[in-house]
Amino acid sequence: MDFLACFPDPFPLMMMRELEVGGFAVKSFGDVEDLINHVEADEDSSVSAVVVSTLSSPETGWATCRSLRTAKNPIGPILVVVQTTRISDLEMRDDLYDDFVLDSMVEGEMSYRAAHLLAKSGKSRRPELIQHGPLILNTETYQALLDGKPLDLTYMEYELLKFLASRPGKVFTRDTLLSRVWGYEYFGGARTVDVHVRRLRAKLGEEHANLIDTVRSVGYRFGSSRWSPKLH
Repeated sequence: MDFLACFPDPFPLMMMRELEVGGFAVKSFGDVEDLINHVEADEDSSVSAVVVSTLSSPETGWATCRSLRTAKNPIGPILVVVQTTRISDLEMRDDLYDDFVLDSMVEGEMSYRAAHLLAKSGKSRRPELIQHGPLILNTETYQALLDGKPLDLTYMEYELLKFLASRPGKVFTRDTLLSRVWGYEYFGGARTVDVHVRRLRAKLGEEHANLIDTVRSVGYRFGSSRWSPKLH
């Protein structure tokens, strides 16, 4: 699992939560020297990247990036969080960060921007994620995020949603879902599938309930919700 060191402490809660549900181990630091010492003392190089927020104090945030870059062993990659109204702060600072994300980001952007940065730097150790619009499933931690908020799913609800979401557009009969999700030794009837679909739709909410489509006289498929990206 990728480990992200974040500055400052406390790090913005919603961003921290999205990174965690996105499959990252996250720890925030309130002191720059503690952050640098932690990274430099990490002989196994488990720190995959540093995320620096400039939201509460732009000057402190950029000074932190500079300290990371000029440390005895320059630290990177660095993902910097910038206020949309201060995007001009990025100018002439290309050497202080590797990628950036704005505070007006859409749901899911924070974790995927971090993932892209790590993939580009060759330092990614992330588990597989399944994403469809605002829905993100972490296949290692069994966590699900919808519109930036965790979904409270049972084990079988998660397994059913994961199976369908990883095969969008494909129709499955109830019997097929029973055998593939519950297993061939499961003795429950087709009503088990209907009950779990009904519960999933309730937890997805009215706006996203039709992510799971009913195909008349056949079964179910993972479809598309009435979703469009929302800016914060």
